[in-house]
Amino acid sequence: MQRVIQRTASARKQALKRTNKAHERQELLERVGIRRARKDFGGALSSQFQEARKNRWEDWEKGPLAPMRDSGLQRTTYGGQDASVLHPPRLPKHEQRRHVLFAEGDRVCVVRGRDQGKINVIQQVNRDSETVLIKGINMADVVIPEWAKDRMGHTGDTQPQSFPVSFDDIRHVIPLEDTKTGKMQNVIVQHAYAAGPYTERSEHSKLPRFTRYVSGLDVEIPWPLEEEPVITDGEMDTTRMAVEASTFTPTLVQPPMPSTVIDELRNKYSRFRTRHDPEYLKEKMKEDYRKEYRKTVSMMTPQTDAKNLKIAQLAEARKANLDANGNGVLTLDAINFINNHIQNESRLKKPKKSKSKSKQAA
Repeated sequence: MQRVIQRTASARKQALKRTNKAHERQELLERVGIRRARKDFGGALSSQFQEARKNRWEDWEKGPLAPMRDSGLQRTTYGGQDASVLHPPRLPKHEQRRHVLFAEGDRVCVVRGRDQGKINVIQQVNRDSETVLIKGINMADVVIPEWAKDRMGHTGDTQPQSFPVSFDDIRHVIPLEDTKTGKMQNVIVQHAYAAGPYTERSEHSKLPRFTRYVSGLDVEIPWPLEEEPVITDGEMDTTRMAVEASTFTPTLVQPPMPSTVIDELRNKYSRFRTRHDPEYLKEKMKEDYRKEYRKTVSMMTPQTDAKNLKIAQLAEARKANLDANGNGVLTLDAINFINNHIQNESRLKKPKKSKSKSKQAA
């Protein structure tokens, strides 16, 4: 049985190692993919900037002889941006913020860029790339591919679109009461932080559980209100009455389900199995008992029989030389040997010399 337990533990350990290795490899591939996407995104922006600088220098240098770039094939798409710029790459996990303080519906102010100072509402928040789409802010024309015109039902070659704005380029705008005048006025929050209390949200809510505060003032920044979705029951939906109807009454006579149902939930012969049938356990216990018995019993030969007989005779002889108190009794040979030894010692022992006269006089 111990081998079965050891085999299951070993299989689990090996599976855990494989899972960890696969997870590490997946993280490595994600980091490589993120690095590659950021490189491609930066390269695309850099190529656009370089081309714009080159065209501007050429227009300034040639003057009236500069080419008309808004004609020909680029007549309807001149100045438009590629749609790939709308989706910046996501940041690695170790660089992402722990708490995202912006949500859809927040009023924010742009503090950097060409739209600096403009205030509007957030339409979309991208937590992976830490960017937001603000209504009417950072607008630019996007070139629509030919295959997308039919799906979108758009006849033109370009369409105005809001481009992403980084979290670092926006600040919250909240109404606060002026302590001097007592009037409510819009205030730009320079710094904010997240803390408790943590609120339980509904399943459809996209808002986080923490609470936002203004740094220094500790004034709570309220979250935008969310509209609850209207859920209507369809023909294929199960009604609540049918779900809550009791169709089974538990008893102590019969189990609620057959014992073989567990085999449908997990493989009966899996290496990771920890529950076994009673018959299987009994057979494994018998095997363990047989192995233990084989270890205690050695092979019987005439030599081992003679050796065991001699050991038993010596043990009986030792018991015969004990008295009633369990102490050993000396034999005549032992007594004679001790007496002879004492006599020899006394015979060989020399008498002590008398002290000298000089020492006595002293």
